[in-house]
Amino acid sequence: MSFREKVSESWNKLRGKSSAFPLEFRIFHSICIVAILMLAYITPFNFFIGLYVPAMLSLLTLFIFCYFYYISRFKGKMRASIILCSALTYVLFILNYFFNSGISGPTDILMALSTVLVISITPAWQHKIWLSISIALVLTLHLIEYYYPAIVPNTYHTRAYMFVDRTSSYVVAVIMIYYTIKYIRHNYDYEKQQTEEKTLAVKDQHQLILVQNEQLEQINSEKNKLLSIIAHDLRAPLSNIQNYLELVTEYGLDKEERDVVEGDLLNITRNTLNMLSKLLIWSKSQMEGVVVKLCDVNLLSVLKNTLDLERILAIKKEISLTYQVDKAITVVADSDMLQLVVRNLVSNAIKFTPVGGTVSISTQIVINECKLSIRDNGRGIAFDQQADIFSLKAQSTFGTGNEKGVGLGLLLCKEFTELQGGRIGFESIPGKGTHFFVFMPIG
Repeated sequence: MSFREKVSESWNKLRGKSSAFPLEFRIFHSICIVAILMLAYITPFNFFIGLYVPAMLSLLTLFIFCYFYYISRFKGKMRASIILCSALTYVLFILNYFFNSGISGPTDILMALSTVLVISITPAWQHKIWLSISIALVLTLHLIEYYYPAIVPNTYHTRAYMFVDRTSSYVVAVIMIYYTIKYIRHNYDYEKQQTEEKTLAVKDQHQLILVQNEQLEQINSEKNKLLSIIAHDLRAPLSNIQNYLELVTEYGLDKEERDVVEGDLLNITRNTLNMLSKLLIWSKSQMEGVVVKLCDVNLLSVLKNTLDLERILAIKKEISLTYQVDKAITVVADSDMLQLVVRNLVSNAIKFTPVGGTVSISTQIVINECKLSIRDNGRGIAFDQQADIFSLKAQSTFGTGNEKGVGLGLLLCKEFTELQGGRIGFESIPGKGTHFFVFMPIG
């Protein structure tokens, strides 16, 4: 620790820390300390120039300041100390006026100094009171001396002593006023800065609250979406399954009717299972978070089984599904996530493509990324729905084969693609088809 830092730390201990004492009390302690040092100089100086009575008064004032500093700084009697110290200081100045050459001595200068110091440490409502007392005292003392000059003797033995006393008093007064104002200004600037920082903190806190409110609204929207899915999108197909089973159980159906009912039942069950799977995956990702395990994977090896299974589903719907994936392409991805994304996109393409339509999957290297494209010539996406296609606002719709969606598939695709460091987009013209594309970093 440097010498300056040691002095600063010692001064802070003497005047009291800001956490323990308000500003006016710290100023009072500082004034007491400086006054004690000043009086410690004035007292022997007065003795030296032969002003014995003023010297004794200075010594008495020194003890008074020491006493009030002690009971304020260490006993906690701060307000009482300030008032009593200020009052006694004026009393001592009155005595000093009569024993130190009156208007020819330094008392007027010291009275002005004391008034400045008293105003700086007392509450605002007391300022006019102390100012009035100071002016009244000085005017009264001057009038007394003017009309009764004999009671105010000239105590200076030589003209030189008078000049030295008045000059030194002026210098001390100016220095005291300078440092008092500087100290007050420094604390004002500091507290202003603290206030500005608190204001900025409040603004930041307000901004954080707004963000949290938006997040809460989003969570509430997600909750409502989830409840809507559970209440309607899952309840309806389960109710249909129940009705089919009751029909089979209660009525005798011939083989042809039974085959139709079982086929419908299988489709409903498959769609419901698909919906439930997406719902559970999305709910788990929201509640528990998703652990992403990125590594270099061969794109064709990861997607081949998924694409072959989707091709079987496409054939059942009489849709041509083709894929051309370069065997040499390696991407950085989580293989399970990547399969889920592609499976959802291809499944959607099949769902919204009519009988006799086509779905194609292809790859292309674009700079340091692999662009995976899924194209179909299905019904496309309405323009008014395209802005919300990757959000919870997306509407669940029926496919060309009356397949029911849950409205979460594309949201999952977006979230899982971005978690892997990729990006997703689409182009669609209603009635002509849709092109979804996924960019993944090359391994």
